Amino acid sequence: MKRILGFLMVPLALLTACDAAKDDILEEEVYEEVTPAIIEEYGYVLNDFEVIRDTIRPGDTFGGILDQNGVSQLKILEAATTFRDSFDVRRMVVGKPYVLLNAKDTTQQTQVFIYEKNKVDYAVVDLRDTVTVYNDAKPVSVVEKVASGIISSSLSETMAENDLSPYMTDRLANIYAWTVNFFHLQKGDNFRIIYTEKFINDTIPAGLHEIKAAYFEHRDRPIYAFKFKPENGDDSMVADFFDLDANNLRRAFLKSPIEFNYRISSRYNLKRRIKYYGYKIRPHKGTDFAAAIGTPILATADGVVTKSERRGGNGNYVKIKHNDTYETQYLHMRKRNVRKGDYVRQGDVIGWVGMTGNTGGPHVCYRFWKNGKQVDPFKQDLPASESLAPQFQEEYYQFMAPLKERIDCIPYKNIEEPAS
Repeated sequence: MKRILGFLMVPLALLTACDAAKDDILEEEVYEEVTPAIIEEYGYVLNDFEVIRDTIRPGDTFGGILDQNGVSQLKILEAATTFRDSFDVRRMVVGKPYVLLNAKDTTQQTQVFIYEKNKVDYAVVDLRDTVTVYNDAKPVSVVEKVASGIISSSLSETMAENDLSPYMTDRLANIYAWTVNFFHLQKGDNFRIIYTEKFINDTIPAGLHEIKAAYFEHRDRPIYAFKFKPENGDDSMVADFFDLDANNLRRAFLKSPIEFNYRISSRYNLKRRIKYYGYKIRPHKGTDFAAAIGTPILATADGVVTKSERRGGNGNYVKIKHNDTYETQYLHMRKRNVRKGDYVRQGDVIGWVGMTGNTGGPHVCYRFWKNGKQVDPFKQDLPASESLAPQFQEEYYQFMAPLKERIDCIPYKNIEEPAS
């Protein structure tokens, strides 16, 4: 009897332990309801929509995309025509991202269309109730950084070795266009830069913002550049780069409308004879800069665009009036980047090299007017840009001094460091 009782007592104890274990398991399997995180983007709460992200593909149209997503032709037409000044749907580019915010119901109809023009700027077409169209931008923060490099081959390769934006090459070339020959850099030439970079939502890189100060040593000659605009200057004054003595690094005209990788294929020549035309004299009143199709063409000086059109043998061309004395013209462009009436700064991209009009190969024909007469720009005694006015120089030296101290302390490394 005792043996049976003992046998019964053991399973009872085990049963009690198992029940306790079951209680523990049940407690572990209790789930708490978690509220989904609110996701906001482009000024909308994305949780309220079915979100579709895609890119513009060859053959895609604004109307086609919305039609496939249940939007009426009436609203499509209204958005495409009434609001063309805000967002021209004909200018959507293949490869650019877009977002559809669709209804969370059985219709799945698009309520908002968002087109990203670039990493920062976007257009919104809100199709709910009355159609509204507007442009906006993602929140952008600016972070100051420093960089340095020692030239081992080319400037662009050195930039890449130091994980710097390729746009940095263009910016430096523009700043030092008259003081450094970037086609003949020497091994050991070096640079230091204080610059700012843009970030979307503080995390996503959005490109180079500006160069605040630079140091470039070329053939053992150090050249400083500090971006400065007087606080109490005229409204017409813009920020420019000045050296240690407050001299402007810019000159009135760039030597060439193309920065890199070009050759002069034909010079200004009033007595030029061409075999094709039986060696008759056919004056060439421009300078041809041969370069690959798509190479950026730069305005050689500040001015106002007086013509931007396609006509006859000129093809796509742009003409700029710089002042009462000087005008320049740029022919055979693949595409123009400015319109009549635009104000351009020296170094702005006004178009790209092409073969439009009468041309036997890709190049830009650069023409130069002085007092209404076409002349050879390489034989002109062109004026230098104005130095900083004396009344602003004390302010400049106070502004420049701490920047110089900081830039002198930037070490030469293969990585960029945050500015201290």
